[in-house]
Amino acid sequence: MEITCGIDWAEAHHDVALVDHDGQRLANQRIDTGITGFGALMALLADHVEDPSTVAVAIETEKGLLVAALRAAGFTVYAINPRAVARYRERYAQAGGKSDPGDAVVLADILRTDKHLHRALPAVSELGAAVKVLARQHQEAIWARQAAVNRLRSLLVEFYPQALAAFPNLTHKAALEILGAAPTPALGLKLTRSRIVSLLRRSGRGNRPGLAERIMAEFRAPALRQPERVEAAFGQAVAALVDTVTAMQAGIAKLETTMNAEFAEHGDAKILGPAPGLGPILAARVLGEIGDDRARFEAAANLRAFAGTAPITRASGKSKTVRTRHIRNRRLADACHWWAFAAISASPSARAHYDRRRAIGDSHNAALRNLANKLLGRLWWCLQNNEPWDDHAAWPPPPQNHQQVAA
Repeated sequence: MEITCGIDWAEAHHDVALVDHDGQRLANQRIDTGITGFGALMALLADHVEDPSTVAVAIETEKGLLVAALRAAGFTVYAINPRAVARYRERYAQAGGKSDPGDAVVLADILRTDKHLHRALPAVSELGAAVKVLARQHQEAIWARQAAVNRLRSLLVEFYPQALAAFPNLTHKAALEILGAAPTPALGLKLTRSRIVSLLRRSGRGNRPGLAERIMAEFRAPALRQPERVEAAFGQAVAALVDTVTAMQAGIAKLETTMNAEFAEHGDAKILGPAPGLGPILAARVLGEIGDDRARFEAAANLRAFAGTAPITRASGKSKTVRTRHIRNRRLADACHWWAFAAISASPSARAHYDRRRAIGDSHNAALRNLANKLLGRLWWCLQNNEPWDDHAAWPPPPQNHQQVAA
């Protein structure tokens, strides 16, 4: 008997439902999130099928220990988008009711009726999964650092604009070193040239001719001041944020080192590495989001749609519009945007393609998106054929006129 399993995931527990091919509910059970719960799930499946691993499992996430355990045990897992589950739920009732056990049944029914319309999670290697974790966390750490830097900038605007005039880029080691030593205007006024030179050398920047003098002049320029006690309070906040950003910088550097080492070990590094504009960080992000399951994308068009570089058509009656695709893997879309941006400087052929798109009226972002679309098509071919990137082969002779480019 063919059955399907739906699991409504939660932080404290999971609800499991089994349905048969006729839609009859065979079981509903709540399990815990640890190994005991996983054992209970295996026992529940074993009560209904001879080989539990033959049961297709639907769940609303692709992450977490439960998904990892299911895949390690040989299950085919389908990660169903929560928005899709909400639409399926409306097939059962229109009143808007919702429950965790009920959602487990909905998930099981999705596979029973429409399994052919959903994709199973790709078979990504352990190394590929490690690269994905490191690439995502490296990006998250950069975003978190930027949020902290923005907070620091906002504080300085309120009471210490001299520091911003001296250091427009607050992520530089020299900026953090000197702000740590002089987090208030009062302390900034006390900085001597020799002290500034010492701090610059400690940050590894050195003292370019006139740099220490310029910094000292900025700190000593006439400026409005907050009351003394308020200024001291701002200074405490600045010192704490400087320490936070400094620690974040160190963490990002460690993540980057580990990520680069893991990426270098992966077999696809030799394919992505030679691509112009795709340095080790962007290459690791692209590999992490695409994965190394060659069967995941049957055609280049599938990869382009996943990245959001391919446009989407909406047609109804006499109306037909072609728009930018907004439902996409946003991390991959971001990586491809910066890849295309770097490629126009690293590859004359990529630059020529970008210029042609601009010449026929594309905006900067639209031209970059079209270039990324081209780059992804070639990358798909290289991955499928296990061939390193060859920039000469990637760009056949350009069309003879703009009408051909537009088509």
